[in-house]
Amino acid sequence: MERPGRVDLTVAVLSGLLKPLMADRLPDWLDARFYSSVEEMHTLAPEAEIGWFDMEHKPPMLEAIRRAGKLKWLNSIFAGLDHLDLDLLRARGVTITNGAGINAITIAEYVVMGMLTMAKGYRAVVQAQDRHEWLLDSPGKVELFGSKALLLGYGAIGKLIEERLRAFGVDVSVVRRSPGPGVLGPDDWRARLGEFDWIILAVPATPETKGLIGEAELAAMKPKARILNIARGSVIDEPALVAALQEGRIAEAFLDVTTTEPLPPENILWDLPNAHVTMHLSGRAQNKAFVRAAQRFLENLNRYHAGEPLSSAVNLSLGY
Repeated sequence: MERPGRVDLTVAVLSGLLKPLMADRLPDWLDARFYSSVEEMHTLAPEAEIGWFDMEHKPPMLEAIRRAGKLKWLNSIFAGLDHLDLDLLRARGVTITNGAGINAITIAEYVVMGMLTMAKGYRAVVQAQDRHEWLLDSPGKVELFGSKALLLGYGAIGKLIEERLRAFGVDVSVVRRSPGPGVLGPDDWRARLGEFDWIILAVPATPETKGLIGEAELAAMKPKARILNIARGSVIDEPALVAALQEGRIAEAFLDVTTTEPLPPENILWDLPNAHVTMHLSGRAQNKAFVRAAQRFLENLNRYHAGEPLSSAVNLSLGY
């Protein structure tokens, strides 16, 4: 406990990693209690009205939420919340704010990196360097300019992906519910799959998006199509994807996420020459995530105290 508790203070239980970023910026009405271990988090959780229990290992985080019977607001740096017991939180009337957009810049840059890696055959360039072999020609000759991309998912990440790809001269079509120029509706994109060179998945993980790309969708893509998944592994039928890659029915896949993480060493995706596995690193390829998340949390504290809607609040019915 950071300071003596008072009945007129709102208790917030927060990770000690956040303390250097916000301890001297917290409002007087908040009783901030920072934890440095799982045991401390579980001990403090029952008193939390506001909780930020993020951990890489999810079971201790879920246990803290279960213990937090007084919780009114749960904050998270994670954008995807499919690991949470949303039914429990909904039943308790807890407001959830997530990290949507916190990692958007680096993830959008990762998509561009993935496209260029595949377009220019950069894996083969790196392998040639490892062999000390001077290549006389480029192993990849695809240009992004003039190519066509289908972007499924148009949240904070999707918008930044579109912005960056348009600067490369890529013709981007987005999929969303609301109509507009260059927009395909949720019932329209499958019939157009054969038109695109790039299929980019940036949708949230929900029951609606599970298996969004399956055998039928893969069969509808052009043989030179390349798919990039920075959403969740569940969005693609992985066995169907493996078969399509092995049989050359699509050109390549750039997978920042997989169905099972970490990907088991024996999984064939490691060894497929046309699969690029980047180990869910896209959101980690930065050093500003905690700074951005702390700033958003501080701004939301003011809204919470004033009874105003919180930024990045999750729709518990939709799961994002």
